[in-house]
Amino acid sequence: MKVGFDAKRYFHNNTGLGNYSRTLVNGLKNMFPDNDYILYDEKSFTRTFRLGHKAESDGCDIFHGLSNELPFDIKGRKAKSIVTMHDVAWLTFPDMYHWADRHIYDYKYGNSCKRADKVIAISESTKRDVMRFYGVPEDRIEVIYQPVQEYYYSPLPQSDCDRFIREQFGEDGLPPYILYVGSINSRKNLLGALQALTLIPEEQRPLLLIVGNGREYRHECEAFIQKNHLEKYTRIETSIHNNLLLQALYTNAMAFIYPSFYEGFGLPVVEAALQKTPVITTTVSSLPEAAGPDACLIDPHSEDAAEQMAHHISRLCSDKAYAETVGEKMEAYARTMFSPAKLTTEVFKAYKSLT
Repeated sequence: MKVGFDAKRYFHNNTGLGNYSRTLVNGLKNMFPDNDYILYDEKSFTRTFRLGHKAESDGCDIFHGLSNELPFDIKGRKAKSIVTMHDVAWLTFPDMYHWADRHIYDYKYGNSCKRADKVIAISESTKRDVMRFYGVPEDRIEVIYQPVQEYYYSPLPQSDCDRFIREQFGEDGLPPYILYVGSINSRKNLLGALQALTLIPEEQRPLLLIVGNGREYRHECEAFIQKNHLEKYTRIETSIHNNLLLQALYTNAMAFIYPSFYEGFGLPVVEAALQKTPVITTTVSSLPEAAGPDACLIDPHSEDAAEQMAHHISRLCSDKAYAETVGEKMEAYARTMFSPAKLTTEVFKAYKSLT
């Protein structure tokens, strides 16, 4: 079998879409080496309008768009087509996108869903969104969960965690902290976590370590921090590029908080869970799938969302046995549900079902 890939993100993206592409393609090469895999890294025009012809000329049996997109000329080709849909955030949170980008994404990605012989959705939530917004029949969509990067599946020794943190933050390291990792934008709802902090008595309030960056919404968060005198209890790190340091921060955190309003999947939740760090997240979109039944879930739209978050923060920070139990159960769930080998095997089965 010969499989062609739109590999733009494989080569040029270092975040979730690129990691998905590399994990899958490299896994296929390792687990199913008797097949041919062609990685197309084309310029924009060819990628959009001529890649179907190129894949057919190369004799591809399957063409896989790894990041929401298929070339317009794929329909009617001998190669069967699959597209992986990660989310439809341009539809669920349109205010976060420029109007032109929003319409381009809707047209390109919607048509990819409609043209594909099979759609892979990375969560049940994304599957529902694809059915709702693009009218794709349920029998053409398969849910195959996305794993995180492989190093997260190998726990760091505690001595290494402490060393990485001292190297970054000084010999004193960090005070007891809860962790947030992600973009700082309105969809991620960092303000919700900050509001929860204000409800915790100062003598019990942990540091909220924020790893991420943003623009206008970050300024809103910083203004809230100043207004509510949270400077001592928050720290924003915008440039942590050492993967092992980030893993160490997950490991040493008392809890991970992710109060998002919408996610196609929610990779940081799984990254935290694999380090046995208990997670506070929300009941919306894919997050209950990513977190599993033992996470601390809150409704981010409820009037008492901040109170719910404050309650979970306080309990996880004060009850070590409870926090360890939650973390261990979440880690077991994440290892069972989200592994690179499982992704690779299930995608390969999807290819075989079309040939």
